[in-house]
Amino acid sequence: MAKIFCVANQKGGVGKTTTTVNLAAGLAKVGQRVLVVDLDPQGNATMGSGIDKRALDLSVYDVLLESSSVAEAKQHSEKAGYDVLGANRELAGAEVELVSLERRERRLKTALSAVKDDYDFILIDCPPSLSMLTLNGLCCAHGVVVPMQCEYFALEGLSDLVNTIKQVHANLNPDLQIIGLLRVMFDPRITLQNQVSDQLKSHFGDKVFDTVIPRNVRLAEAPSYGLPGVVFDPSSKGAQSFVEFAREMVRRVGSM
Repeated sequence: MAKIFCVANQKGGVGKTTTTVNLAAGLAKVGQRVLVVDLDPQGNATMGSGIDKRALDLSVYDVLLESSSVAEAKQHSEKAGYDVLGANRELAGAEVELVSLERRERRLKTALSAVKDDYDFILIDCPPSLSMLTLNGLCCAHGVVVPMQCEYFALEGLSDLVNTIKQVHANLNPDLQIIGLLRVMFDPRITLQNQVSDQLKSHFGDKVFDTVIPRNVRLAEAPSYGLPGVVFDPSSKGAQSFVEFAREMVRRVGSM
């Protein structure tokens, strides 16, 4: 049965989509069956997996409105090695349409329950705001992976996210927990980043993943080619770090 993880952070521009697609590609490389669910109307995880969001016949929008199943709407990314439940601008309309519907925050959970035995991991790329879409992701997840830069403002955003997760845990999803914090875009030459990294480890302990993702140009270039960095340049430091992170995730899930 699949472990479902949201990749979330209420601060924008911290590498959520980069983390989602590269973790998915890394997990696929180490032999895991993976589904990526793109819950962001920008559709960056869809495009970054090599799937054209403009050509989608069915998307996560149709799944949330229950006019399609996950099995019908998903596509396989041949290059990246995992399945994708894609998103495009239509998804922005789902915010408004879901408000008046029954079970509005549990629709994704219901849809994914039909395919949970087909995968080892389901990764959900959440938008940066706490919206009805993010809430759907958090309500069906076993845990949250939090990518964050080691900067002062990132700590402020993290406290907001922790409070959100506590509220969802208390009211909607008792299984929800923080699986771990992933330090991304890390440059060990910057003193402040090392200080924030040490603060994270002292405060969150083993909730901080051992793997650190370095700042890496090849990871930044990969989306323009419609590929995760792990596939675009497997020899780059960023790609190798994500494969190591995938192995760490498999070990951590095995001990849960």
